[in-house]
Amino acid sequence: MSGHSKWATTKHKKAVIDAKRGKLFAKLIKNIEVAARTGGADPDGNPTLFDAIQKAKKSSVPNKNIDSAVKRGAGLEAGGADYQTIMYEGYGPNGVAVLIECLTDNRNRAASDVRVAMTRNGGSMADPGSVSYLFNRKGVVIVPKGELSEDDVLGAVLDAGAEEVNDLGESYEVISEATDLVPVRSALQEAGIDYDSADANFLPTMQVELDEEGARKIFKMIDALEDSDDVQNVFANFDVSDEVMEKVDA
Repeated sequence: MSGHSKWATTKHKKAVIDAKRGKLFAKLIKNIEVAARTGGADPDGNPTLFDAIQKAKKSSVPNKNIDSAVKRGAGLEAGGADYQTIMYEGYGPNGVAVLIECLTDNRNRAASDVRVAMTRNGGSMADPGSVSYLFNRKGVVIVPKGELSEDDVLGAVLDAGAEEVNDLGESYEVISEATDLVPVRSALQEAGIDYDSADANFLPTMQVELDEEGARKIFKMIDALEDSDDVQNVFANFDVSDEVMEKVDA
């Protein structure tokens, strides 16, 4: 889920320890399989695969599962599915724009899952193109804070094409053009800076400010969407203040 950055960070921490761990593992493994099919089994020559493996390792996916996924994707081991990426668009409660990215081997099942999750939770589907114009494709790297200052991170990534560094509380978010994601991530590695994830995400160009009730509704809808095995990512253009977030967390 990527909408409000602090929410994404909270969610990232919870995801690693909560009961959906199996579901998270499955999605990360699917990512690896698709990356290996698209760009080959060598992470050094396939940056998308490198990042997919890195993310899986950070989320404690066992190495043997990662290796198997690479082999299946590259056709070196039987059992790989032919996953397709499909993007659905819609509106959630309070007019929040939602992009739903699916990786699926069954388009009908994916479409049905998404439609049900949306309509049961106060959302509606929208025509292709009617929501996506509210988002830009950007590179997003999440860097755990540790002893690092914002200047440390900025200094490492500025020449590589980073546009901004945001303080998320316990981590920094480095934003770049999607095409600069690999140079930015490589610059961090060269500076000896550890990072949690590097993804090409859809970031909203404008945001809808939500109160507590609105936030609860949108989080419920996103949870329902993410419950589908076919849904890989949900992007939404809402913003939630720290005060509201604390009430929702409580």
